[in-house]
Amino acid sequence: MNLRKLSLGNWILISMFLGILTGLFLNVYVNDPFIKDFILMDNLFYLGGDIFIRLMKMLVVPLVFCSIIMSLASISDIRKLATVGARSILFFMFTTIISIVFSLIMAAIIRPGAGLNIPASDSVSSSVSMTLSDLILNIFPENPLNALTNGEMLPIILFGVIIGFILIKLKDETPTVYKVFDELNSLMMKLIGIIMKIAPIGIFCMMARTFGSLGFESILPLAVFIGCIILVTLIQIFVIYPIIFVIFTRANPFKFYRKFLPAMFFAFSSASSSAPIPLSIEKLEQMGVSHNISLFTIPLGSSLNKSGSAVFFSVGFLFTAQAYGIDFGATALLTAIIIILMATISSPSVPMASVFTLSMILSLVGLPLAVIDLVTGIYSIIGMFNALSNLTCNGVCTSAVAYQYNSFDMDKFNEK
Repeated sequence: MNLRKLSLGNWILISMFLGILTGLFLNVYVNDPFIKDFILMDNLFYLGGDIFIRLMKMLVVPLVFCSIIMSLASISDIRKLATVGARSILFFMFTTIISIVFSLIMAAIIRPGAGLNIPASDSVSSSVSMTLSDLILNIFPENPLNALTNGEMLPIILFGVIIGFILIKLKDETPTVYKVFDELNSLMMKLIGIIMKIAPIGIFCMMARTFGSLGFESILPLAVFIGCIILVTLIQIFVIYPIIFVIFTRANPFKFYRKFLPAMFFAFSSASSSAPIPLSIEKLEQMGVSHNISLFTIPLGSSLNKSGSAVFFSVGFLFTAQAYGIDFGATALLTAIIIILMATISSPSVPMASVFTLSMILSLVGLPLAVIDLVTGIYSIIGMFNALSNLTCNGVCTSAVAYQYNSFDMDKFNEK
């Protein structure tokens, strides 16, 4: 085999499995803390993975900002753009509701919390109190520069949309501004290509560190809980999303997955649905999705479309209820669905935010929070599947929206 002919997606897949095997080997056979923890986990693997993630995140804000401005400034049909945004949000809400209902049904059948003894201690308190009103208010930045600096995606999108709309009307009067954003956008795309060449190294380090530092004894008591989330996520990705893709695009879902795999591998290995934004846009464009559509919906979806996180919240809710032997009636379940939907949409995009959001959900429905202590230790595994589902759903919804507006090149999609 000629290694130089392997595609980036194949290299990412190889590095991911090598990282898993390396981590498991270190976990089982290497007991020297100096070699395992100090040299490898806390330095070599930590730096290798974190540097790559930081390089990708470094490009997310300028890429999204410049791309949204250029995608808007290059069109003339403003009404079409407004309907694209509205339809994208409807798709995101639709897939999230499906995820919540399906997850609750599967958790009710599997009963991951049955027979688990958890001490009824509410020592963990929620640190997330964001409501739907807070989410709407946070879309409008008090200081756009702060939003750009802090990487707050929704305010960045709104700020870019405003500037893009203005440039549509002032394009002839401000050609220099238009050219600056156009050239910055081209520069960001070139940088992505350069950084992605080191993706296999970064992904190897992240996977090796995750599986090398996670003790087996912390997984066994929650194996059924983890297995339930993984099962639901896999059914989402390989059954529900393909059905949605076929219904709304009339295209072959296997071709979509084959071309979108590099972005999916990146999301899984990094446990992030925002870091792979540049790669997602690139892969969707390669398969025929309009650049203008993906540049708008992918960043929007990274903030609003959290179907994978909805699985964690729904299974975690029933897992806790089953552990304490609490049965919810139809009305209480409907209320829980609404709470989970609002919490999913308003969940902040920061590390471990889903754990704190779950504690908020449990508090609102009157369940003890002791389960949070258990979930926190194994969230590194769950987070990878959450990110994988979030990103895949985002790609499917973007393709569906593009097809609705005749912005999906089927000839290009069907190319080998």
